[in-house]
Amino acid sequence: MSFVRPEARLALTRWRTVIVSALVIALGLWWALTSVGPIAWIGGTVALAGIASLVAALQRMRFHAGRDGPGVVRIDEGAIAYFGPLNGGVVARSEITTLALDRSAKPAHWALSQPGQPDLMIPLNAAEADGLFDVFASLPGIRTERMLSEMHSGTADRVVIWQRHARPTARLLH
Repeated sequence: MSFVRPEARLALTRWRTVIVSALVIALGLWWALTSVGPIAWIGGTVALAGIASLVAALQRMRFHAGRDGPGVVRIDEGAIAYFGPLNGGVVARSEITTLALDRSAKPAHWALSQPGQPDLMIPLNAAEADGLFDVFASLPGIRTERMLSEMHSGTADRVVIWQRHARPTARLLH
């Protein structure tokens, strides 16, 4: 038996990282402003870490597109798997060449491209799709703020968010 309504529990769960980050900032500022010496410096450092955590938490919240979409996403050791009612597949994070946002389908989909394979299409609101934020944020040179703004804009049908640059190959000189 729970004394918390399901809607309230869902809201608290969604906002928990933001709440914890705000508490860490408050604790750090309290130490920094009421203490002297090393504790004040530690408090300032804790407050800065809380600010960094707050920014990351807010970005994750903006990435969230719901959980009621078709299929489920699994991320395991660098492999992204999508199991949907009509399609699915697996792509290795290291093999992704292009990340695009495709709004032509309803709901909107992430399109993950890899050489020699058809694009893996993952609905933004698939179950466990929130875990893709960490995978996408780890792609070299990606601009997460651009990705988040494109998710919420709705201006184009398909937009490339990130593309892997060709790796230079060694050449033999004659």
